Amino acid sequence: MKLRSVRTLAAAAVLPLALAACTKHEGTCPDTEGHHCGDNEASYVDAGPVTYQVQLSRQLSPFDIEDKAYLRGISKLQPGPTQTQEWFAIFLWGKNQTKSQQTTASTFDIVDTQGNTYHPIAINAGVNPYAWSPQTLNPGETQPQPNSLASTGPTQGEELLFRINISAYSNRPLTFEIRGPADQLWAQVSIDL
Repeated sequence: MKLRSVRTLAAAAVLPLALAACTKHEGTCPDTEGHHCGDNEASYVDAGPVTYQVQLSRQLSPFDIEDKAYLRGISKLQPGPTQTQEWFAIFLWGKNQTKSQQTTASTFDIVDTQGNTYHPIAINAGVNPYAWSPQTLNPGETQPQPNSLASTGPTQGEELLFRINISAYSNRPLTFEIRGPADQLWAQVSIDL
């Protein structure tokens, strides 16, 4: 009987700690310059006034049926990847957790360990319903909006498309950067590749 009571007390003592751990933004940490960095793409990061999460990142193939939808809306003037490059997509989610309207970020990049920087390719959001474009969010609103194709689709995020060098696989980890006005670095996330 005493052993059962001890176990019950121990479980009761651990439960509040477990619940507290679930409520914090896992994997976020202020770096030495005050930016927020996510350990990986499942982490939430506060970037300026909005909280973001990389839902998924992966290479895209123009020959894959699902990926064809993600590659719509690219200008015909935009060159495709060369033999030493590939399409790479980051699917992003954001939420306004403040008490006033906020606009989501419009400036992003990916940097590898050799300092090579990749910028997103413009995607026409009128043609591609997955394309990320800055939105003004009311308090508590998310991007993509609930019940949108991007939100309910396999990625559950809106797309940022990059053309990266295949050599980036040798220069891992890659860092996804979210930037604010005047190119101010707001947050960094380590990307799976």
